[in-house]
Amino acid sequence: RRRFSKRHGGPYDRGSPDTYYLRGINPHYYKGATYSSKYVERSQMTEAEIAAYTAGYYDNEEDGNFKDYG
Repeated sequence: RRRFSKRHGGPYDRGSPDTYYLRGINPHYYKGATYSSKYVERSQMTEAEIAAYTAGYYDNEEDGNFKDYG
């Protein structure tokens, strides 16, 4: 696995909950704390930020860590 910053709210960090909660891929992140700072959508992201988000998403997919809605 490549190493990415795991800062809370950052691109890698935001990929994990999207897959955990069974949401589709939607690259985004927050400039600071999740939900309480500026939201950055895909169109505003660099290729490196999108790669970090995607890595977070697929790392969680590989780990099989998903919310049990049962």
